[in-house]
Amino acid sequence: MSSPEFILELDGVSKFFGTAIALQDVTLRLRRGEVHCLLGDNGAGKSTLIKTLAGVHMPSRGRYLVEGSEVRFKSPREALDMGIATVYQDLALVPLMSVARNFFAGREPRRKLMGLVPVMDTELAASVAAEKLAEMGIKVRSAHQPVGTMSGGERQCLAIARAIHFGAKVLILDEPTAALGVKQSCKVLELIHTARQRGISVIFITHNVHHAYPIGDSFTLLNRGQSMGTFAKSDITKEKVLDMMAGGVEIQNLVDRLEGRIAA
Repeated sequence: MSSPEFILELDGVSKFFGTAIALQDVTLRLRRGEVHCLLGDNGAGKSTLIKTLAGVHMPSRGRYLVEGSEVRFKSPREALDMGIATVYQDLALVPLMSVARNFFAGREPRRKLMGLVPVMDTELAASVAAEKLAEMGIKVRSAHQPVGTMSGGERQCLAIARAIHFGAKVLILDEPTAALGVKQSCKVLELIHTARQRGISVIFITHNVHHAYPIGDSFTLLNRGQSMGTFAKSDITKEKVLDMMAGGVEIQNLVDRLEGRIAA
């Protein structure tokens, strides 16, 4: 039984590609205004789960619910129209285009040139883009500067701010800190916190527990397409998450075997 407490739910979702099992019986529930961290190593099934949430893939089995109603998205556009925005690692930004043009790509504000020809209102776009980025704590020298002049963290923030501006209720962030330094990663984590304060629900996909644990409210761990469980922050320590992520039992067994050989 779904609850209005949850804005998004996966109930026993599986995804098959022929005989390959990408996801098997995964259950995930996202509360309103929470940061839910999806953790897993390479090959854990995170990418497939992201694309299922984003409307790229339909579940082979199980139910996908948004605000209590079951959905069968046929395209990412349908998911976006319901307020589910996904920011992938490649960010879908064009480095040679300006900040403003990237911010409004596909949704450009228009004005009439000489009262006849519709053209992009570049000044309005630049003003709005700079204002919205400033609200998220990002100061740009000029919204007319190319995106390629921005740092990796600033580009991440631009993509997130764009999604929020256009009405995202749920933000799905695919490894947003993966290629960033410490300061840039902190800026992205601050932006996630800002989104939560605005009542936006966030699914933060990462394999870095040190980034996930400080910002997360709950955690789901994936391993080879299966859920290892969902845990509230109050119920699990960072060390336990690290242990589950790293396969602590397997590592300890390996250490014991190696020490036995050395002793022999």
